[in-house]
Amino acid sequence: MLKRILFLALISISLTANAQTVIGKYAGEFLAIGIGGRPLGMGGAFTAAANDISSAYYNPAGLALINYPQIALMHDERFGNLVNYNYGAVALPYGPDLSFGISAMRLAVDGIYDTRNALIDYNGDGTLDHPKDRIDYSKITEFSNQDWAFYLTGAKRISDNLMLGANVKIISRSIAEFSAWGVGFDVGALYTPMENLMLGVNVQDVTTTLVAWSTGRNELISPTLKIGGAYGYDVIWGFRVMPALDFDIRFENRQFASQFNIGPVSFDPHAGLEIAYKSLFAIRAGYNDVKQFTVGAGVKLPKLNIDYSFARFNMSEDDRLPDTHRISLILTLEEPRFMRGE
Repeated sequence: MLKRILFLALISISLTANAQTVIGKYAGEFLAIGIGGRPLGMGGAFTAAANDISSAYYNPAGLALINYPQIALMHDERFGNLVNYNYGAVALPYGPDLSFGISAMRLAVDGIYDTRNALIDYNGDGTLDHPKDRIDYSKITEFSNQDWAFYLTGAKRISDNLMLGANVKIISRSIAEFSAWGVGFDVGALYTPMENLMLGVNVQDVTTTLVAWSTGRNELISPTLKIGGAYGYDVIWGFRVMPALDFDIRFENRQFASQFNIGPVSFDPHAGLEIAYKSLFAIRAGYNDVKQFTVGAGVKLPKLNIDYSFARFNMSEDDRLPDTHRISLILTLEEPRFMRGE
């Protein structure tokens, strides 16, 4: 079904070669999927909790909290492995208060059948309606739908309580012979007003991101304001609990496509909970902006964090889409020679 939708989208693109610049309400939706087994296990409620290499996506300011170089990888299979989503990143601390990172994400549906040139059309009306009309299977080819995003991140610790960060992101999209490019910017801040309480804000596509298609169609990705809070506290026997709550605030008049709205302004919450034991392992649960309940777990080995998350669409048993599984790795070069300099 999804491959049919993508094929119809391809035809739609070919018919809008002279389209004007438009507000693409969902033009940047692939950028909102999320990355990392830990954040996704918490329903994506990570704007204020961001403190590792995944901060480049959730809140670039959080990248200032890393003290060692980190490398991250993630694989996500969606809709029964029909859609593949992969992520990789590298982050480095620099000097006493700076951090830099580069991240890449790829969302793709491969092996989509292209039948545009396969119809033997006897009467030339473009439909398979004549006894002599047929499909020439030897002329059926395949193409891919691919969305790429590259993040270049910089973050700075302003004080012990305040971090600032920014992204430059480059977007590349393609479907068959059609392609698009775009450049956007994100800015974020992370503030700790009191012990254990973290507040975060991330403005994605702050200047409005233009995605220019080779067909002549231009789509604008409107800014998204992400705000969040997290509070981590120690309980007993080495356990630490951290609830987190985020809101995605958009100005695209999504109305019923959002959790709730006030006129053209929509609000989509993310809620998450993490229970960790002595930084050795953790269990997580959450609820995200697309009405999915999520669960996850993570284990910390020497220099390596392994995190897993699971999501299920909130649908009936008969119509439910296949479950989504994600696993991510974070390698931390935690050695004295790599530690952040003074």
